[in-house]
Amino acid sequence: MGKEFDVDLELAMDATPEQVWDAIATGPGIDSWFMGRNEVTPGVGGTVRTVYDQYQPQHKISAWEPGRRLAYGSEEPDGRRIGCEFLIEAREGGSTVIRMVTSGFLPGDDWADEYDAMAKGLAMFLHTLREYVGHFAGRTATPITTFAPPPGDWPRDWGVLHAALGLDVPAAEGDRVTIRPDGVPPVDGVVYYTNSDTVGIRTDDALYRFLGGYMGAINASHHLFAPGVDVSATESAWTTWLAETLRSTS
Repeated sequence: MGKEFDVDLELAMDATPEQVWDAIATGPGIDSWFMGRNEVTPGVGGTVRTVYDQYQPQHKISAWEPGRRLAYGSEEPDGRRIGCEFLIEAREGGSTVIRMVTSGFLPGDDWADEYDAMAKGLAMFLHTLREYVGHFAGRTATPITTFAPPPGDWPRDWGVLHAALGLDVPAAEGDRVTIRPDGVPPVDGVVYYTNSDTVGIRTDDALYRFLGGYMGAINASHHLFAPGVDVSATESAWTTWLAETLRSTS
């Protein structure tokens, strides 16, 4: 069993088409808003490679029109297919509208749960792209990825995380967040996007994201724009913070 799927999203962005293109069509650009570490071999027939823990797809580029259109996709042995297309449209005043269409096939009996989590995650990624080009254009982030232990109770853990961030469930865009995790810079920021599986926080030097849902365990998928980030120490600090936060009221 399985299901064809299509997620069609569109957002206006306070950035030029050239800035948006650099964000979606270069490895450092993608590192600054998507997930994991990325590498792009440009042009039709080139590739977009992502390394996000055990998920390491290599997508073949099928459309490469700088400032206008980018498309790539891949197929796995189990029949899973995923394709992503970005359509960029310039608007008056230097702004841009970007449409992101993700489609393909999800195998397995749990495709509906996977689709739901994917749709919510993609919405977070696109809003993170808007924050990146609107607030950090021209800067490159260091991506940080950590995972909490598997939850015993996902709704409970999601509530505990929000309480640690000083947020209600559901949080709201514009809510303020102040936390002081050991081993990393203080987080003083504002919620820029949230849905039932994700919450994103913008500070002066970072985009912090927490995601959960389909696979259960909450993960931190952050983008740090300050120079000299010690990736290993920072990932370790966030892993510890997540584990201790979720364990605190077990």
